[in-house]
Amino acid sequence: MSTQHLSEQEIIRREKLEELNKMGIDAYPAALYPVNSTAAYIKEYYKGEENKDDFADVCIAGRIMSVRDMGKANFAVLQDGTGKIQFYIKQDDVCAGEDKTLYQVVWKKLMDIGDIIGIKGYVFTTKTGETSVHVKEFSILSKSLRPLPVVKEKDGEAFDEVTDPEFRYRQRYADLIVNPGVKEVFIKRTKLINAIREFLNEKGALEVDTPVLQSIPGGAAARPFGCGRARPRALPVRGRWRGRGGAASATRADRSSSPRASRCSPSTPRRRLRSSARRRSRAAT
Repeated sequence: MSTQHLSEQEIIRREKLEELNKMGIDAYPAALYPVNSTAAYIKEYYKGEENKDDFADVCIAGRIMSVRDMGKANFAVLQDGTGKIQFYIKQDDVCAGEDKTLYQVVWKKLMDIGDIIGIKGYVFTTKTGETSVHVKEFSILSKSLRPLPVVKEKDGEAFDEVTDPEFRYRQRYADLIVNPGVKEVFIKRTKLINAIREFLNEKGALEVDTPVLQSIPGGAAARPFGCGRARPRALPVRGRWRGRGGAASATRADRSSSPRASRCSPSTPRRRLRSSARRRSRAAT
C-alpha cells in the first residue's frame, strides 16, 4: 500500500498493526464483547466499601483517551458512550506467568490513544479518591489508524480543545470524540425534536415530508425550462460579443480596423459621420 499521502503517525500506526498481525493478534475481531456495565453507571452507583462486592467483576469497553506510564503499572482513561473512567493496569495482573509480552509489547508499545479495548476487573477507589477499574484482563477490539487530537483535562476543566471550525465540520467524528460538549448538543437537539413531534402527534397533526407537496417533479424527472420568445441577448464571451445563434460579431478592436472606423473614433456622433459622408460624395461629383 502506498504511504505517500499518510502522515508520520498514520504510518507508525500501520506498522504497529502489522506487528499485531505477526503476533497472531486480530486487531479487528468483530466479536460480541460481554459488556455488563458503563462508565457512568460505575461512577454513579459505586459507594466504596458499602457495595464493592457488586462491582467485583465488571466488564466495560471504550476508547483509550490518555495514558500515564509508571513503568510496570499504568493509569489510563477509557471513554465509552456514557462518559470517561480511569483504569489501572499492572504487569503482574495481566501477565500471570513468565511471559510479559502482553504488557511490555502489546500494551506499552502497540497500543495508542484512540484504540478501542475491552477490560475486565473490579472497581476500587484510588488514594486521591477517584473511582477506577483495576484491570485483570484486556482485549483489543479495534486498532485506530488515525491519531486523535489530544485534549488535556484537569479538575473537570479541558485544555487545548479543538476549536478550529474547519476541522470540526470536516471531521465531525473526531469533534464528537474529543469534545463531549458537542455530543451533548446533539443529544439535546434530538430530545427537543422528539418532544415537538410527540406534542404534535398528540394533537392529531400529520407529519408529511416536504417533497410530497411538490406538484412539479424535480431532480431527474424535471423538464428543461425554456426562455419563451424573449428577444435574443448578446452575451460576452472572452472579450467578444456572441449572440444567441452562436455567430460572433466583431469586437471594438475588429471594428476599428475597418476603413470607415479608422477615420473616426467609436465615440464620434452619428450626425457628424453622416455630414462627413455627404461632403465626400459632393467632392466626388
